[in-house]
Formats: sequence, C-alpha cells, structure tokens
Amino acid sequence: MLKKVGFLGLGTVGKYMALNLLKGSYELTVYDSDRTVAAELVALGAKFADSPREAAKGMDIVLHIRPEKERLRPDIYGDDGIFAGIDPGTILVDMGTHSLESTLEIAEEATKHRVLFLDAPVWGTKEHAANGLLTILAGGDSATVGRCREIFSLFGLNVIHVGAVGDATKMKFLVNLVQAELLQALSEGLVFGEKMGFSADKILEVLDSGGVASPLFHSKGRTMARGDFTRNLALKYVHEQLELVLDQAKKLGLELPGAACACRLYEQADKDGRGEEDFSAVIKVLRK
Repeated sequence: MLKKVGFLGLGTVGKYMALNLLKGSYELTVYDSDRTVAAELVALGAKFADSPREAAKGMDIVLHIRPEKERLRPDIYGDDGIFAGIDPGTILVDMGTHSLESTLEIAEEATKHRVLFLDAPVWGTKEHAANGLLTILAGGDSATVGRCREIFSLFGLNVIHVGAVGDATKMKFLVNLVQAELLQALSEGLVFGEKMGFSADKILEVLDSGGVASPLFHSKGRTMARGDFTRNLALKYVHEQLELVLDQAKKLGLELPGAACACRLYEQADKDGRGEEDFSAVIKVLRK
C-alpha cells in the first residue's frame, strides 16, 4: 500500500492537490522553492523537505507538478534533484505539462534508477483542484495507474488511462489547444457583441441556450463579465503550453493556423504583463 507521499510543486493547482492529500491517511512530505506556501501545508500536518532530493527519499510515491520553464530540470536532476534521492521501486508521477522530449527524458532516467514512472498531466484550474474535480490523463503501465487511483481520487474526479508513457503528454497538448482556442473565441465574441451594443450578460444568455454552450463559456464568461481575472489558471502557462503545441505540430509537419493565432494573442497578453492573471485576461488584449 502507498503510504508515504512526496509532493513537489505547490503552485496555483499543486497547492490544492496537496491540501486534499492531507485529507487522506497518507504521510505527506512537501517541497516548493517558495517556503512560505510550503509552511502553510506544514502547519496543517505535512512534513517539510528542504530539497527535491529529501522530498523523494524514502517515499512510496512522488508526485511532481512543475511547468516546463520553471525549475523542471533543477527539481529532477543534479545533486539535490529527485533522482539523487529516490529509491528503486518508488512510483514517480509527473503531473505537469512538458514537452514530449522532457517527459521521455524523465521516463528514461526513471528506468535507469529502477523507478516506476507515470506520465500524468492534470487538466483543470485551482477551483477544480480545490474541489477534487481535476482530470488526470495517465500514460504508462496500467497496473501502476491502478495502484495510484486511490491517491488520485483525492484531487481528481476523472482518471483516464490514455496509453503508454508520452501519450498523456500528447493528449494534454490536444486539450490545451482546444481550451485556449475556445477562450479566444469567447473573448472575441464578447468584445464583438459589446461593440454592437449588447451587454455581456445578454451575450452569455444567448450562447448558453444553443449549440455552442459549454461549461467553459458559462464559468469563464461570468467572471469575465464581472471583470474578475483572479488567477485560476495562469495566463503565462497557457501561453507556454501553446508554444509546446506548436512545436509538436511543427515536428509532425502539421499546420495549426488557429493555434498559431491564439498563441500570438496570449503572447501579447503575456508581454502586456498579464501572465500572472487568469488566462481569461487575454480578453484585455482585444479591448485595447
């Protein structure tokens, strides 16, 4: 049975995943470069690790969630990285969204250390994480996925095994592509409608009533109408993920004009200083 859990990455989503793990009967050890947020978890019963190495040592399972450009390599490799401390037989679950190359590199390193590895990026926002409603896309051995389901159930509503290691990363690319483009479409619709004299509430009432209705439009539309761009899923990460999508498409010899357009819009929002806001703040670029 998995009892000792190491958790690395207490960002917008990771923090709430870890908080939900504290509700289970697990011995939770946390690490984050921001010691303040780690201290919040410690005050609630978690143990503090001074390094990724310490967070991985002696654990049954290690969960890691970091974006590609922020501390991915230092958290995993090197003298104080995960692989410097993790024991053979431990399950390592990478729950961030990375390039396919990074995911496969981690998997290869895990094999060298005789560590069981799952590629399992999460899909959802801070609210989904807080309420245990994340979707977990799992790639890897089905038996290993089965061993992790009880832990995953504390912060995830859906655990979807999509194939081998690497397949979950590929599926997350698809999810990120569709989600970002949907939000761009909603932003354009709201701005266009407002310019023609309609209120945001009336536009959303109409969109909710027909074939384009969606949970994303319903939830994000209401917060955008209120001017609430409190970070739920950081815009800078959506921009980064779109860059990963376009890079993968290029390697496949595939042109994705919609994704390219969306990436330019999120890039501009990021340059405008909106990166730490919710990704719905992309509408501000259109409202200039």
